[in-house]
Amino acid sequence: MTAAPNADDGPDGRPAMTARGYAIVFRGIIWREALRFIHQRERFLAALVRPLVWLFIFAAGFRSVLGLSITPPYQTYILYEVYVTPGLCAMIQLFNGMQSSLSMVYDRETGAMRTLLVSPSPRWFLLLSKLMAGVFVSVLQVYAFLFVAWFWGVKPPLWGYLAVLPALVLSGLMLGALGLLVSSTIRQLENFAGVMNFLIFPMFFASSALYPLWRMRESSVLLHTICTLNPFTHAVELIRFALYLRFDPTSFLVTAGCFVLFFGAAVFMYDPAKGLWARRKAPGG
Repeated sequence: MTAAPNADDGPDGRPAMTARGYAIVFRGIIWREALRFIHQRERFLAALVRPLVWLFIFAAGFRSVLGLSITPPYQTYILYEVYVTPGLCAMIQLFNGMQSSLSMVYDRETGAMRTLLVSPSPRWFLLLSKLMAGVFVSVLQVYAFLFVAWFWGVKPPLWGYLAVLPALVLSGLMLGALGLLVSSTIRQLENFAGVMNFLIFPMFFASSALYPLWRMRESSVLLHTICTLNPFTHAVELIRFALYLRFDPTSFLVTAGCFVLFFGAAVFMYDPAKGLWARRKAPGG
């Protein structure tokens, strides 16, 4: 004999959440990620080492061999390190998104993720809270990088540091949602490094992070097409335009659309009746 459904239960049979309940869960997830970030200081330093190496060493070498014409949003000729800085900001967010997905795989292996997903909170809200926590960390890392880059001569308009914040949040959500989707397909922690390298480096190099798209077109039409279709390119351009007080509607729409697509797919994959967990419970799985 089954119990009659409670009027306060949600459509999936879970107890309905109040606004205060949502706030408590969201604060708990953010606080957990903040503590993890504080206790892993080397993660913060490692996130800065890569872009700083590109800025201090590679950009200095490319400056003398790679000429840049006046390319929007820039209104004059610029040095290569000025051009590459927005791409390095997006690289920080890309690596942070993959790092967050690594923590998801670890939590799943230790059982922490299963405990979280069976809580009364909706699954989409739990994943979105986890995603927002990762974005918060990545934004801090990007601003730390921009602070160091300022002393290297990369000085966008002062208002650009504020205008770029919404772009960083949206690009961080998109790349973090991609990390969530990747984490849903990895069954063992040992497989993560190979999958991450297979995904990160093609996305980074086949984009406008290091070279303008018009230079890609000069060398290869196919490569230019791939770079244009790469979501990471649009995340880079969204940050680049916002940093110089401009708005790129195409990059905004593509980045927002990819976030919705990636996040929706991640929610589906973490559904115990449809995605990863269903495959694990399947006979012979």
